Amino acid sequence: MHALRLVSQRTSDSRQSAAQSPDPLRDARDAELLLRAQRGEEDAFRELVERYEKRAFFIAFGLLNREEEAWDVAQEAFLRVYRSLDRFDFARSFYTWFFRIVQNLAIDRLRKVAVQKSVPLDGLEERLAAKRSDDTPVESEETRALVRKVIEKLPPAFRAVLVLRDLDGLSCKEIAPVVGASHATVRWRLHRARKLFKEHWERMAKEHPSTP
Repeated sequence: MHALRLVSQRTSDSRQSAAQSPDPLRDARDAELLLRAQRGEEDAFRELVERYEKRAFFIAFGLLNREEEAWDVAQEAFLRVYRSLDRFDFARSFYTWFFRIVQNLAIDRLRKVAVQKSVPLDGLEERLAAKRSDDTPVESEETRALVRKVIEKLPPAFRAVLVLRDLDGLSCKEIAPVVGASHATVRWRLHRARKLFKEHWERMAKEHPSTP
């Protein structure tokens, strides 16, 4: 799993905001903003968008590997939230509710392209190159792109858990409400996803000896 650890470590800075865990203070602030948004205060809803749009994008991008579609998913998720403001259950965490919407929308898109060979990595190399520091080995970026290709081969349910845990840094307990599964189920899916990732990676390494 060295390749996955490498990608997780390399993306930790750019995704730090996406991996933050829900906490009582933030949940209280979210509830306050939701109440104000229900009263028609546009500034309150705008703040919600600003608080979560980057995290929504990174989770969607981790599943889709397409920047434009990831932004589309994030925007659609906020649109659904806006349409459901009056029906929000304040006994629930907005954080987990919202990111479950993001995850489900991204998986729906994956299912629509399931008949295709793979989800193309349009623009990914350019994004990685833009973020690469001067002293970053090219091999690290190549490994990162290869990891993405292997992740694409995983079934959506396994891919979602693997991305949320190993790339976005959420714990299994945090992932459970996002994907709508029990803690035990998430741990099983993660174990299975890592095993499948390793099998695909080793197969690719045999077919392409230059694989890092």
